[in-house]
Amino acid sequence: MNPETVRADGTKFKFKTFFQLINQAKPKYLLLIIGVVLASISSAITVYVPKLAQTLINQFSKGIDYSLLINVVALFVLSAIISAIGGTVLGIFGEHVIANLRKNLWAKLTHLKVSYFDTVKSGEIASRLVNDTSQVKQLLANVFPQTLASFITIIGSVYMMFRMEWHMTLAMVIVVPLAMLIMIPVFKFGSKIGHKRQDALSEFSGIASETLSEIRLVKTSNAEKQAQNRANLEVQKLFKVGRKEAFFDAIMQPFMMMVMMSMIFGLLGYGMHRIASGAMQIGTLMSFLMYLFNMIGALPMIAQLFTEMAKAAGSTKRVSELLEESQEDLNVGEMIDISGKTLCAKHVDFAYDGEKDILKDISFEAQTGQVIAFVGPSGGGKSTIFSLLERFYDPTSGKITFGDTPITDINLANYRKQIGFVSQDSAILAGTIRDNLTYGLTDTFTDEQLWHVLDLAYARQFVEEMPAQLSTEVGERGIKVSGGQRQRLAIARAFLRNPKLLMLDEATASLDSESEMMVQKALKNLMKGRTTLVIAHRLATIVDSDMIYFVEKGSVTGSGKHTELVSQHEKYAQYVQDQILTQGIS
Repeated sequence: MNPETVRADGTKFKFKTFFQLINQAKPKYLLLIIGVVLASISSAITVYVPKLAQTLINQFSKGIDYSLLINVVALFVLSAIISAIGGTVLGIFGEHVIANLRKNLWAKLTHLKVSYFDTVKSGEIASRLVNDTSQVKQLLANVFPQTLASFITIIGSVYMMFRMEWHMTLAMVIVVPLAMLIMIPVFKFGSKIGHKRQDALSEFSGIASETLSEIRLVKTSNAEKQAQNRANLEVQKLFKVGRKEAFFDAIMQPFMMMVMMSMIFGLLGYGMHRIASGAMQIGTLMSFLMYLFNMIGALPMIAQLFTEMAKAAGSTKRVSELLEESQEDLNVGEMIDISGKTLCAKHVDFAYDGEKDILKDISFEAQTGQVIAFVGPSGGGKSTIFSLLERFYDPTSGKITFGDTPITDINLANYRKQIGFVSQDSAILAGTIRDNLTYGLTDTFTDEQLWHVLDLAYARQFVEEMPAQLSTEVGERGIKVSGGQRQRLAIARAFLRNPKLLMLDEATASLDSESEMMVQKALKNLMKGRTTLVIAHRLATIVDSDMIYFVEKGSVTGSGKHTELVSQHEKYAQYVQDQILTQGIS
């Protein structure tokens, strides 16, 4: 393996892995073949032109052969046109590959298990989707074809030079490799700096993305200085790398110019000596120099191949690893209607990737139409129970069933379609209110249907007051609507889904009293006739539940109705005492 095809982190470029990745994008190889053929024809013409120029120059003493001159110019123009067409075809080929590759990656990302997103930063995922795929395209559609064309140019030029003047060619074969040997260490140093800059940029980009996405947290925490210091450290790293890069760039150009000019003047001097001795004509020397310049233009392209392969090694590995990640299968399992069936969890344990158990021996039951509440201290495992019910994770042991059917045996898409979920910070996506209400639903809904669910969620009034009503843009993450409005839109969306199982995770926790009252009224409408599971810290919202489970340290330590738990469960009774409850709760 050429050392230049190995990244600084030791990742080697593997053709097999690279082309396996490309084949997954179903590339149009016909475009690649056409582009390569056109690039090869252009290179072949470029090799032939200096031979005609030799004849043209040698005949100057007898006058200008205009027909030959026109042929030389025409071939130059033809070579440029063919090269442009070939480049366009290869560009279209590359864009087709990257489009399909990004579609595959996006499809994979949306079907990956939630556990994957627990461990990988969103900035890294975005980099794989954008930067890594672009690097793969650059190598496939640009570097490989141009390298092939460069090989044709070099081999053809050397062949023609040997035919014209083997003495000069022999001198060139000795001088050019020597010049390359002098420059290889410089190229390696530049490659190392490039890798360091790429890594430093990636780190800075991740920090910038993370900070800006949580800019409100930065401001409310008075953390501007901390964020600035953190970014300044990364900027300083970039500066140090950039300083080395500036030094390298400043030295590289004059150094390369010195080496190239020394080589050219050396060969030119030898050629003039042979002309003076009568062993060679001036046209041959000029043609020879044209071939030499062709080779000088082609050699860096071959050197770039190894640099780009080193860059693509990491990109190929990361994209391939992502595509090989295990994903959710939405199409397997039984199509089961969960309405009328009892939800039952039996002796469920759960741990993240073999770590300490988060849930231990959890058992509960929810019959059709019942309201089941989970209360307890933060971090006790209540939201994790909901995550298991939503099938974001699978229990380590035990099972969850609807009737006699384990939920893992139910078709996942069919199962989730029957669940409605409203959290304390319900997700709202950038787009219109209409887009958010119908998000994920395949049916077509009329505006009348949308206004009806908004009515049920006590959200119609504020939507009607918006400038474009249902077509109003809510901004990124719903920034243009308040917390209470966001919750009521989430409830309206749940109404539209018409779920069989409703899950409420602290749905009113972060609202003011007026918003909470409106949301509570909307939730009462939504809960009618549905099996409902509720997580709540405000006990006033769940005292009328059919069953309350007290969850702490991953275990259910008590269960019963409100009055039963008050008398039988010391910690629950303390919770009641600590909270200033509304009249009628004792």
